[in-house]
Amino acid sequence: MRTTVMGGLALGGVLLLSGRLASVEPALAQAKDPALTQAKDAQKQDAEYRAGKNFIPTKVYSQEEDQQILRLFEGLRVADVSDGMDAAGLPDIGLVSPEIRPLWRDTEHYTHRFAGIAVTARYVPTNYPPLAVLRTTQATEEFDRLVGKWYANLSPEPFVPLIRKGTALAIEDCESVDVGTIGSNNIMGWKLRGCVGVVTSATARDADEITTERMPLYFQRPGRGIRPGRNQIESVNRPVVVGGVLVVPGDVIVADGDGVIVVPRRAAEEVARYARSTLEGDKAGRRGLYKKLGLPPDDSVK
Repeated sequence: MRTTVMGGLALGGVLLLSGRLASVEPALAQAKDPALTQAKDAQKQDAEYRAGKNFIPTKVYSQEEDQQILRLFEGLRVADVSDGMDAAGLPDIGLVSPEIRPLWRDTEHYTHRFAGIAVTARYVPTNYPPLAVLRTTQATEEFDRLVGKWYANLSPEPFVPLIRKGTALAIEDCESVDVGTIGSNNIMGWKLRGCVGVVTSATARDADEITTERMPLYFQRPGRGIRPGRNQIESVNRPVVVGGVLVVPGDVIVADGDGVIVVPRRAAEEVARYARSTLEGDKAGRRGLYKKLGLPPDDSVK
């Protein structure tokens, strides 16, 4: 029996075309079984999830893009930005818990205020045993060696190379641990690289020295212990939570005496435009009142 196939003959499993034989079996073997493909995809996804997967991407911005945004936020207060968030359809979004407050305030020139672009880090409580050193004549040297290894391998600062002009460092840290991840030494190193302010969900140490150094720091309370034996770095430049608010790298952080607010990068321009009009209106109104009251103008109305 003959069956015509595209001008040829089908003979059993062999196809005769233009006088040549070609087996159809390889073509059939290459055909994908939808059920098998779906099962393989599911296995691949399962393996990916078991290895850990992040679902919120970190978008990378150029330094010039960051500076363009920061120019829009220059001099804006948290209250102005909050109004801008309302106008942008984001009421009560980004308002960090008032438990996160400035370590110090400058009520003359407001140098405790800042607006910066978020670089993030997350530290978690360690589940390794505490540093244990036998009490021998070499105990101090051994302790210092273990501390150095912990700093280098478990609780380093891999975010430091990401700090540049206009960076606001946002650290999610261990609220339940008495640890001073931030101190008077490293915070000045961050400032040297261009960091304009630091916000943490938890603690910092060397409060007196940081106050003297005049580096803006917003935190919950003092923490006394060193990182070794207490916490570990979990991630860098991934989304973190500070004071109940999501901070995504590249977001805008504004901080002053009213606290801290985080503006999603996608809404930053719209928020800043409205916030600017709020600030200018407020300054104009208060300048008039200062004049009527005979008060000299200060930085808040200039």
